Amino acid sequence: MRKNDQRRNALLDAAIEVLAGEGARGLTFRAVDAEAGTPTGTATNYFANRDDLLMQIADRVYQRWMPDEATWAAAETGPRDTAKVTELMRETVGRVAGFRSGYLAMLELRLEATRRPALRVVLTGRVRADMDANVSYHLKQGLPGDATSVRLLMLALNWLIVETLTLPELFAPEEVDELVVKAVERSLTVT
Repeated sequence: MRKNDQRRNALLDAAIEVLAGEGARGLTFRAVDAEAGTPTGTATNYFANRDDLLMQIADRVYQRWMPDEATWAAAETGPRDTAKVTELMRETVGRVAGFRSGYLAMLELRLEATRRPALRVVLTGRVRADMDANVSYHLKQGLPGDATSVRLLMLALNWLIVETLTLPELFAPEEVDELVVKAVERSLTVT
C-alpha cells in the first residue's frame, strides 16, 4: 500500500463525496479516482479492498469533524453553566452539519455496517470512543449535567442534524437553534 498521506486523504475525501452522493453501491475505486481526479487505479494502490476503504472513510470523517484550535480555546473559556453548554452545542451542530457530505457518508456507513460485521465493529468502536470522549470532556470541564445528560444531548442533536441535512425544509434555522437550546435545557434538568 502507498504511504503518501496527502494523496490518501484526498482519495478518502473523494470517497466521502461519492458515498454521500451515490450511496454504498456507487462507491467503487473507479468512482473514487474520478472524483479525486486521479488516474484510474490510484485508489487500488492505497486501499487493500472495498472494506478497507469503507473503514478508513469513518476515521477520515471524524478527523474532519474535529474542532480547530481556536474552537478548543473558546470552549475552555468562560463560566461553566447552561449557557456555555448551549454555546458548545450550537458550535458542534454547526460544525458537524457544515460537513454535509461527511455526515451523509456516515449514515451510509451505518447502513452498510448492518450487512458488514467488520465495519460494524469499527464503527461501534469509533462512535463509542467519540461518545466517551465527549462525556469525559464535559465532566472534566465542570459543565453542568452528568454522563447521561451528555449522551442524551448527543443522541438528540445527532437526529436533529439528520433532519436538517436530509429534509432541509423541515425546520427553519431559528427553529433548529431553538431546538438546540431546549435540548440542552431539558437534558440538564433531568439530572
